[in-house]
Amino acid sequence: MSATALSRGDLLRALVVVVIWGLNFVVMKLGLQGLSPMLLGALRFAAAALPFIWFVPRPNLPWRYVAGYGLAQGLGQFGFLFLGLQLGMTAGMASVVMQTQAFFTLLLAIPVLGERTRLGQWFGLTVALGGLVAIVTAQGDGPGQMTLAGFVLTLSAAFMWAISNLVARLASRVTDFDPFHFIVWSSLFPILPFVTLALLSEGWHTTEAQLRGMGLQAWLAVLFLGWMATLLAYSLWTRLLKRHPAGRVTPFSLLVPVVGLWAAWVFLQESPLPQQWLGAATVLLGLLINQAGGWLAAWRQRTAARA
Repeated sequence: MSATALSRGDLLRALVVVVIWGLNFVVMKLGLQGLSPMLLGALRFAAAALPFIWFVPRPNLPWRYVAGYGLAQGLGQFGFLFLGLQLGMTAGMASVVMQTQAFFTLLLAIPVLGERTRLGQWFGLTVALGGLVAIVTAQGDGPGQMTLAGFVLTLSAAFMWAISNLVARLASRVTDFDPFHFIVWSSLFPILPFVTLALLSEGWHTTEAQLRGMGLQAWLAVLFLGWMATLLAYSLWTRLLKRHPAGRVTPFSLLVPVVGLWAAWVFLQESPLPQQWLGAATVLLGLLINQAGGWLAAWRQRTAARA
């Protein structure tokens, strides 16, 4: 792909995704107050798939891409993430650790997709990584801390997110497809594994009791996760991955911690330390450095065209 900057429309789509995913972690925490991780996963993807497959055409893709994306992004990413949130990962810190997917994606895209990277991209990601390290290693006695188990599970979720990014890019090389149709149909595949894991880990009676006891908060959490965070956000994200190299798109997710830390502070009273806020600012700087090469190349092309 040519080294052109993202259009204004693409930038707006990326920012919409950032806001939804930043709020997403708070909604997950609220949903897990009454539902087990595996049951929440089953309900999330049931809400994203079952109401729509009756009138949304199946994507014009081999099943291996649809199933592979659904299992990596659905069962893998959110299975690990929901477990991590249950086992001590705070919402704000989860929004930070998940952004290591940008580094996993960049590293995997080189051998798997053969994508070329610029030195500026590596420098920008290195700066952003420094910001993530500053956030994660900040110590204190307040609620903005995380457990080791939560960190490892969330890091595993970030790796699975990177895998799903690669599947989406590989699928875009096979044929053109509608991202919304792709997300709806791929959301079918995690449902049965999530239900099976919920029954194995919680048992039928506990699972049934959780379903019967669902209140307004639980239902709103499921609908937000299924419709906003899955259908809308991942459709926009997949569209961006179809149009631009993965190394240029995925760094935008580094803005998610800025929204995630703020949302966790406002809605869950998690209190980030000054070092964590400084780290978030460093992440933003790294993203700007990462994108600067594309903006500069686009400016040079316009200048040359005018000449």
